[in-house]
Amino acid sequence: MTHPLTPSPAARPAAVPIPDGEQPLITVKHLTKAYRGRPALADLNLRLPAGRIIGLMGSNGSGKTTLLKILAGLLAEYDGQVNIAGHAPGPQSKALVAFLPDADFLDPRVKAEQAIAMFARLFPDFDADRARELVEFFGLPQDRSLKEMSKGMGEKLRVSLIMARRARVYLLDEPISGVDPAARDVILNGVLQGFDPDALMIISTHLIADVEPIVDSVVFLKDGRLLLAGDADDLRQAHGMSLDALFRKEYR
Repeated sequence: MTHPLTPSPAARPAAVPIPDGEQPLITVKHLTKAYRGRPALADLNLRLPAGRIIGLMGSNGSGKTTLLKILAGLLAEYDGQVNIAGHAPGPQSKALVAFLPDADFLDPRVKAEQAIAMFARLFPDFDADRARELVEFFGLPQDRSLKEMSKGMGEKLRVSLIMARRARVYLLDEPISGVDPAARDVILNGVLQGFDPDALMIISTHLIADVEPIVDSVVFLKDGRLLLAGDADDLRQAHGMSLDALFRKEYR
């Protein structure tokens, strides 16, 4: 049995499967957010279950980053309701959410071990040994500061830190944007290393072909509205094409 999303009037019927008897880990109802009168999200409704990797897909300006920032508790001025594991965005929800923004958040002078020590002080759920395992998995240099690393190396360090938290929800905003194709594959493999199957991960991206092999469900946003959502395999079967081809068709 699937539970329907409540789509915006312009959206088509869509659903993200939720197992019988389970409650969604994230619920969004009539979420609307505007910047200087221009809508970034418009009457968005979502119900997202645990135990899933969800691709949040859309072109630039579709509202992906705004949605993730609201879920992460970084944007408080909005209309509608947001619930994360029974909590509105705030201190209690933030303790459950690990957020990887699309912008640098580390001092460029820090080295990998210094960054790990900093996160260990900041987050009670941070697993320093897990972070070191990911740093080793990515082959990151221990003797270089962030500013001495390549863009791909820097992104791998940030992923190592975020994925070393024992969070219930992981929000990754364009984690593979701006790095070469080989680095994208390595980063995505690192994201999956030891990922808790009972957690929820939302990966925001416009690089659909790269994330298609790892996502269980997808949410397509367009102009701040829900365009399409559902189980990845169901959408491929229903439309007779890959998610990448479906994305190109819907956003051309």
